[in-house]
Amino acid sequence: MARGIFACFPKRSPKQVNKSNEAVPDELSPEELKTGGPVVVELFSSQGCATSPEAELLFSRLGRGDFNLEMPVILMAYHVDYWDFNGWKDPFGSSQWTVRQKEYVESFNLDTMFTPQVVVQGRSQCIGNDEEALLSSIVNAPRYPQTAFQATFERSTTESLKVCLKGSIRAKMDGGADVMVAIYESGLVTDCKNGENKGRMIANDFVVRKLSKMCSIKNHPPKKTLSGTVDFGLWEDFNSTKCGIVVFVQQHGTHHIFGSQRIQLPADL
Repeated sequence: MARGIFACFPKRSPKQVNKSNEAVPDELSPEELKTGGPVVVELFSSQGCATSPEAELLFSRLGRGDFNLEMPVILMAYHVDYWDFNGWKDPFGSSQWTVRQKEYVESFNLDTMFTPQVVVQGRSQCIGNDEEALLSSIVNAPRYPQTAFQATFERSTTESLKVCLKGSIRAKMDGGADVMVAIYESGLVTDCKNGENKGRMIANDFVVRKLSKMCSIKNHPPKKTLSGTVDFGLWEDFNSTKCGIVVFVQQHGTHHIFGSQRIQLPADL
């Protein structure tokens, strides 16, 4: 694969368990209705890209709240696989995430795919280690009412997790959309033995391990109840205390995100 196609950008300025999460209120407060819900920030990254670790650090700081933003953010990091040819195979890389990034590249009419790249609410994008551009994109992003789903989790085997969701979306939206469910993992550390980051210990947070569509909707009225189930195959050393679930609504065609929420997994799952 030629570097003209993919670019690495430097910085610019065993038992069944049933658990129910009850943290989602039935109604938004007047203030929440006025200000809107979380802003979804997606990072496309790779351990094989020399400048991605800097973006990953910025992403982790964003998740810790270091920038004192007025709006909540929901973070998801997708590790693409097109840098795996360059001496180091990213253990979290997937062609599924490369396809997702390609859809955004086409949506934004960009000439090339690159890492690290950030996409905010499916509407704007910037280089992932450009702190100023990243924060500006978040602050200026449109906000929509948080989705209102409650989740029940079931593990019939050690290798699987069933997530049953019931609730509603609250944003008004024309046309069709997909209700997507992701499971992410934080607190990951990798000793990179080859490639552009050889000799570095790379820390990764909010790494998307699985992504699935719960259902598709079309001209769906706000607050109308939706329900569905997604099944996730789990990875070795799965630890629910390091993981979370993200539910988000993504419009067909535009890829714009209209509402989202984060659900913490039970500690004893």
